[in-house]
Amino acid sequence: MKYTQGRYIILSKKTLAKEIYDMTILCPEIAEIAKAGQFVNVKVNGFTLRRPISICSIDREKGTLRIVFEVRGEGTKEMSQIAEGELIDIVAPLGGRGFKVDQFETAVIIGGGIGTPPMLAVAEKFGEKGTVISGFRNAAAVILQEDFKAAGAETILCTDDGSAGKKGFVTDALKEVLSRKKPEVIFACGPDVMLRRVIEIAKENNIKCQVSLEERMGCGVGACLVCACRTIRNGDEYYAHVCKDGPVFNAEEVLFDER
Repeated sequence: MKYTQGRYIILSKKTLAKEIYDMTILCPEIAEIAKAGQFVNVKVNGFTLRRPISICSIDREKGTLRIVFEVRGEGTKEMSQIAEGELIDIVAPLGGRGFKVDQFETAVIIGGGIGTPPMLAVAEKFGEKGTVISGFRNAAAVILQEDFKAAGAETILCTDDGSAGKKGFVTDALKEVLSRKKPEVIFACGPDVMLRRVIEIAKENNIKCQVSLEERMGCGVGACLVCACRTIRNGDEYYAHVCKDGPVFNAEEVLFDER
């Protein structure tokens, strides 16, 4: 896993929703090798451990990465105070496996809540041959819908309470999409309960599926072994590590029951 550590300028910063921030970072050497599904580890003043943040979008021509994150604790709160024009200390790109997008022509791309940002880089690859399904609690939490549309993808929005888009879950929308067309692959990132059901639907329809998992991380490079998750390969169970062996796994590898 090749990665770089450095301090890079934040070209732009904006607020997308309450406590959700969007930063574009100028880091040409990282943007050149980064892949959809990988992440960056951000050093935050006053905290020993870096904060892992998914890569939202990659622009190799401009040499930029875009990250979108939610304030979930004191570390990300402090991170949200870094201003446009200042430097941000990151290690990237991390993640031994991102989404394998090059071998497919058509895809359904699913994001739930703050699992939505890493799906933009996937949508940008598929364009009009991709269908994006996003799910949020309510209208106030909705992000990135115009970005998905700009990528050329069919864009379907779901909210739990029906305050924006369709009322219901992403899995309801997924079943509706599959009733009218069958993609080659399904990509998903979001809460475990969502991923379990997406995997079940993919299996029922004999469609390949890749999911991005989230675990607490210490180092982000496979040294601390904190982010262990149960997986199965060639019939044998083993503990993989989300930072090094993932964060993206083939659906048939993932064991959720004891996670």
